[in-house]
Amino acid sequence: MSDPLPTGLHRLAGTIAARKGADPESSWTAKLLAKGPEKCAEKFGEEAVEAIIEAVKGDRERLISEAADTLYHLLVMLAARDVTLSDVENELDRREGRSGIEEKASRK
Repeated sequence: MSDPLPTGLHRLAGTIAARKGADPESSWTAKLLAKGPEKCAEKFGEEAVEAIIEAVKGDRERLISEAADTLYHLLVMLAARDVTLSDVENELDRREGRSGIEEKASRK
């Protein structure tokens, strides 16, 4: 049995990974990655704030757009530190079935 087709997030993560070594003049992703992890983190933060603003305002379509931007920039930030979407999924799997309160308490 073959693996199912990758989800949109997995396709996007694959595209970002493929752009890591690309010419920064040929790709926005390559340009961001070339600026380093700190710039990637800054850009993620900006996009997250924009998503928060749209969530507060209640504009559904703008929230969807900003959420997409936020997810993209999250994946770029992770790639800048060699963290994969699978790494994050593994952590979510590890937490599955645990109360959020219990999980937070275990971090102390």
